[in-house]
Amino acid sequence: MLDDTPKTGDAFGRALKAHHAGESALEFVERDDGYLDATDVGYYFTQHSEWSEQMQAAMAHATGRVLDVGCGAGRVSLYLQEQGYEVTGIDVSQRAVEICRERGLRKARLLDIADIDHEIDDPFDSVLLCGNNFGLVGTRSKAPDILGRLARVTTHDARLIAQSRDPEATDNAAHLSYHDLNRERGRLPGTLRMRVRYGQYATPWYDYLFVGPETMRELVAPTAWDVTETIESEHSPDYVAVLEKE
Repeated sequence: MLDDTPKTGDAFGRALKAHHAGESALEFVERDDGYLDATDVGYYFTQHSEWSEQMQAAMAHATGRVLDVGCGAGRVSLYLQEQGYEVTGIDVSQRAVEICRERGLRKARLLDIADIDHEIDDPFDSVLLCGNNFGLVGTRSKAPDILGRLARVTTHDARLIAQSRDPEATDNAAHLSYHDLNRERGRLPGTLRMRVRYGQYATPWYDYLFVGPETMRELVAPTAWDVTETIESEHSPDYVAVLEKE
């Protein structure tokens, strides 16, 4: 019998590498209930003019030294670097970091958000969690710890620019059923247990979190951060929040 179990590895980075080499590549996100969603990884290479109005507007809130968490292929880091900012991009994908460097990002590091306060010396003025990467806080219980680590590597008046999605702004039956499953497990509805797949490879399973603006405010309330502005659209469940230190 053939073993169709995927190999554990840098599936995300392999998909980026394929696109960077001129190939057509899809990133598959697999949820722990078996749901699969596919994204053309060309998204991670888009130019500023192709971004949503919310993301374009959010860039005006970046100041000083910038940390781009989960930088992927470097689309946001490279844009801000071109505008004259000192930007450091970090990602858990070695191949993503290599692509960022190949594309001209001067500072790109292999680094997990969970280890950030052990590895950063000079504080940042702005932190970016773009591409819905507020989700990297993981779960409701993990969020205060991750947000605390970001607070420790930033200046006293730093800004956190975080993109997320309101998970309940959907009529997709598969998503609504998963929300109910999460509630039964004592988790927030927008919590995902997921992994990325590409070809014969899959990343390890990890937690990711989608939250609406009010839930985000509740999550950050016990931390050093406060949501001071949200940039929303009536046409999309995605939004960008600007957080500042209290």
